[in-house]
Amino acid sequence: MEGETAMSALEVICSLTGWLCLYVLFCCTFTQRGPEWSCRLVTLSHGVLIVLLTAYVVFIDGPWPLTHAGAENTELQIFTLAICLGYFFFDIGWCVCYRTEGPIMLAHHAASILGILLVLLMGVSGCETCGVIFGSEITNPLLQTRWFLRQLGLYDSLLGDAVDLLFILLFTTVRMGLGMVMFYCELMSPRTPVIMKLGGVVMYGLAWVFMVDIARFGYKKTRAKYERWIENHKHKDIDTQNLDGHSDKTLLATRSQKVSWIKMIRH
Repeated sequence: MEGETAMSALEVICSLTGWLCLYVLFCCTFTQRGPEWSCRLVTLSHGVLIVLLTAYVVFIDGPWPLTHAGAENTELQIFTLAICLGYFFFDIGWCVCYRTEGPIMLAHHAASILGILLVLLMGVSGCETCGVIFGSEITNPLLQTRWFLRQLGLYDSLLGDAVDLLFILLFTTVRMGLGMVMFYCELMSPRTPVIMKLGGVVMYGLAWVFMVDIARFGYKKTRAKYERWIENHKHKDIDTQNLDGHSDKTLLATRSQKVSWIKMIRH
């Protein structure tokens, strides 16, 4: 057990070092951009990598988290969790250093770090934890893509709308819908430690806080789009009326000119 803990600690340190080196590499590459640009690139890289790893762990390597919640950790689960934990250490350190996140996001990061640490120390619940990470991180690449689109001035486009719509759909169906099923199975599992069940309550509660914010965002954006569409429709009607009025005036002027020419010819 001590040997496994030491190996996990070494993997976490290597993961943290790797994410730091990647951040430095991005900073040196994109010198004209700010630190957040490089940090977002690291976050995007982690999101893609960890989604692929946890998808393999959950759907291919196993065991199935809905039926084996609380089971002993496998080597691949430990490796995946160590990579994720190293990133969370990097990210929370960066957020505290630059003060870019609010208390809710910092609480989410702290709860994630504590949960993964408990899983690695106790040696159980790795399968459902990987499932939770998969559901939590699957929307992360879209979130980072949205930020980059805003920075590049491409957000107010069809692509930006597609990214937002896909983000909302994935968050609602995977993180909240499937997350609820995962949460129920974890609570009902006799193998899952009580402390992990309490951690599940905290994480799912934070997910609902994010869901409320996302629902507000979706409502405001949909309303703004609808009002903009109504305004553009009104402008088109006004332009059409002005064009028709101008055409009528032109026709009347033409007719007046013809009458004048006829009168001059007769006289």
